Amino acid sequence: MSAHYLSKTDEELVALITNGATDLYGILYDRYADKVYRKCLSFVKNEQIAQDNVQDIFLKVFFQLSKFKGKSRFSTWLYAITYNYCVEYYRRNTRYTHVEVDERIELTEDETEEQELLKLRTEQLARALDKVAPEDKVILLMKYQDNMSIKEIMEQLDIAESAVKMRLARARKRVKAVIQQQEKELV
Repeated sequence: MSAHYLSKTDEELVALITNGATDLYGILYDRYADKVYRKCLSFVKNEQIAQDNVQDIFLKVFFQLSKFKGKSRFSTWLYAITYNYCVEYYRRNTRYTHVEVDERIELTEDETEEQELLKLRTEQLARALDKVAPEDKVILLMKYQDNMSIKEIMEQLDIAESAVKMRLARARKRVKAVIQQQEKELV
């Protein structure tokens, strides 16, 4: 493979691959495998399972490559597939606790809860994230682990800005409720 292909954009590579140059798929794999692996590892906490998931994701991407229409960057499309795969894997292989919370949200409360959430100890938060619904975990990880902006989350999840803000607020409330429940159990 010549250096000529290495300088191609992701979108140019996708066009070449879908037109028969399947040997170029390794370039895309090399560009993104580590990022996909780190995202998988953040969900499963097991290196071997994360590596297996990476292989499954890239196999899925290969077979769906013709569906990539270039409406977003390839990396955004791959990231969405990775998140969806991780959520489905997490849902199939993990039990989570459904926590009922008051769905009405006030902005001042929202800001206060965000500050409280950021102050929690890391391990307590990690345990709580493992007990909430995958959708809650995903959006919180996107915002706080991956430092994604509201706009980037909108693109990834293909939802409106108000929906992103509402989902973040609800997810924070649910995590807070799980943590409060854990603290009561310790007493």
